[in-house]
Amino acid sequence: MNPQYLFYDDRAFEQLFKSHFKALHAYASVILKDEDDAEEIVQNMFLKFWEKRELLDVQTSIKAYLYKCVYHDSLNLLKHQKIKTKYQDFVSYSMNKQHLPASSKVEMTELESNLRLALNELPEQCRTIFQMSRFEELKYREIAERMGLSVKTIENQMGKALRILRLELADFLSLILLGLMYYKDYFN
Repeated sequence: MNPQYLFYDDRAFEQLFKSHFKALHAYASVILKDEDDAEEIVQNMFLKFWEKRELLDVQTSIKAYLYKCVYHDSLNLLKHQKIKTKYQDFVSYSMNKQHLPASSKVEMTELESNLRLALNELPEQCRTIFQMSRFEELKYREIAERMGLSVKTIENQMGKALRILRLELADFLSLILLGLMYYKDYFN
């Protein structure tokens, strides 16, 4: 099926979805070992495909392109889950340290809350780029490709995000350093 045809024909896209969804879902399920995550990955991939269909330049067959997208999106989800688990382990470890004073536990909770608030204060594109870089561990080039932006724009947005977060979290710098010391001890 010619990818250019999909750009103008809803029925052709619907047929593409119906003919490939089950196989792509099975493929993602093998990678992720979770049916619900696999379904979400495939649905999101088709959604992104549809939203950016006019920008796509598919150099291989559509089928190969779809499998490649599902593969990369699945790996990114696994990487994100790994980071999230490490963070949760760190927080759990930090909060449950018996020799950690109660005031530090309160400060750690306050830091987490303020970090969430500071992230929410970032402009949407800036926040998305920051999260893709720091939480999904994507390179600037990968983010630029996904978002259809230049690498320079990604660099500028990251600089902006870091400046804003540095200002918003300045009061917590000593707590962050303390947390990093515990993090280092916990994971080494």
